[in-house]
Amino acid sequence: MGENTGGQWVGRRLTVQGWFQVVLALMALMVVIGTVVGARLLGETADVTDRLTGRVMPAQTEAYRLQAALVNQETGVRGYAIAADRQFLAPYTEGRKSEERAAARLRDLIGDQPGLLADLEAVQREAAAWRRTYAEPLVAGVTPGEPRTVDRSTAERGKKVFDDIRGVWGDQNEDLAGAVADGKEKLDHVRTVRTAVLTGMVAVFLLTGVALAFLVRLLVARPLRALRDSSRRVARGEFDHVITGGGPADLTAVADDVEDMRQRIVAELGASHRHQDVLARQAADLDAQAVELRRSNAELEQFAYVASHDLQEPLRKVASFCQLLEKRYGDKLDDRGLQYIDFAVDGAKRMQVLINDLLTFSRVGRLNDARVDVDLDQALTKALTNLDTAATEAGAEIERPGELPRVVGDPTLLGMLWQNLIGNAVKFRHPERPPRIRITCEQDPDTPGAWLMSVADNGIGIPEEFAEKVFVIFQRLHGRDAYGGTGIGLALCKKIVEHHGGRIWIDTAHTDGTRICFTLPAGGDTAGATDSRTEEKALS
Repeated sequence: MGENTGGQWVGRRLTVQGWFQVVLALMALMVVIGTVVGARLLGETADVTDRLTGRVMPAQTEAYRLQAALVNQETGVRGYAIAADRQFLAPYTEGRKSEERAAARLRDLIGDQPGLLADLEAVQREAAAWRRTYAEPLVAGVTPGEPRTVDRSTAERGKKVFDDIRGVWGDQNEDLAGAVADGKEKLDHVRTVRTAVLTGMVAVFLLTGVALAFLVRLLVARPLRALRDSSRRVARGEFDHVITGGGPADLTAVADDVEDMRQRIVAELGASHRHQDVLARQAADLDAQAVELRRSNAELEQFAYVASHDLQEPLRKVASFCQLLEKRYGDKLDDRGLQYIDFAVDGAKRMQVLINDLLTFSRVGRLNDARVDVDLDQALTKALTNLDTAATEAGAEIERPGELPRVVGDPTLLGMLWQNLIGNAVKFRHPERPPRIRITCEQDPDTPGAWLMSVADNGIGIPEEFAEKVFVIFQRLHGRDAYGGTGIGLALCKKIVEHHGGRIWIDTAHTDGTRICFTLPAGGDTAGATDSRTEEKALS
């Protein structure tokens, strides 16, 4: 149990790269060892081959030459003894030279092998003894030109001595043949060992490859498969399934990170479910509020209907009967009675105007919700036509752009926007000078794709502290005796502009009167405002 735990600890401590490095290091070590052993075996094979082919086998050849030289010597001596002709001594003389050369070369080849060197020395001793005891005395006893017959005893003695030489070189041949056989046997042994070592190295490499494949399967494939299965279980909805790590350190770290991610997802999912429950409750509340708003809107619709019909009818009757009272009994009423009747008629009329303005204000974006391509030039022209009488009486001069763009919106509401803004400029004029009104239009630098328009006048102006207040319904800066109206005009303008996706404000930097700016999103054939041309006309 302890060993298994230690092995798992080591396995988890090393990374996949670490395991591969360990395996590759072992393989490199085996390669080095195999290279050293192979090089040694190859070197030994080369040494044995060189020794066999470069020394032993050439020594065997030189031994044959040595023996041939001795045979030539024996043949030359015997021929000279029989024919007494000096030319028969040539093989003997050449044989001795050949013997010396072959013996010298043979000594160089086998000088490091005492056994073969002893054989060479034995052959040379026997050859020297043969020459000393037989060949040289025989040659010395022959008179040139006087052939003679060699007696049998001399021939037998020479044959016996030479047979001793033959026996010695037979031993030499046998020893040389044994050396050649030993060299071949050693060469075969070295080659066998070399083949075995190479085969073993190939087998070790194959086993290492198998071990590496098993290691990859055990340390990489299996943990990855487990991690994949766990991840798929979580992906299928088993969010409570714990992802455990295994294998090398880096795979364990990946599994831990995935587990951390699962826990984070579970936490976020829980929070999302709680938030979804809250949203569901809020949606239910909003649905209930929407039902209530629809009921309230229906009641407002009913109220608007009543206000536009039932409520205005009594006001008309009040005004009509007050006027009838003035007409029929005017000669019987004093000035105070007539004044009271005027107050009643004026109040009824102002109430009618207020009701109509409130209806108009409430219908913006509710009943008037057309979305068409609107030519602001035409809307402005209609507004100026409606204000023609008031502008003419005030002596107003109006400067308008040569061309206004087209926008998407409600033509009636946009006409009311122009009419209210220009009507205010005419109404709140300065008492000491005629109104001069300037209308501008340009691309909005702050909002791409929008138009910036303004209506500026030289009237009484609006103090900066009231720049926001004037857009609140029923907010008035002057008494009704000074300037008439219900205090709904600019509030209506703000509602119309915001209904079309724009914004409206007072330009407080304009001090010579009032300048009201507003923006509208571009739409339709947005022909830009070109060169402004002045239409200065006293509208009549």
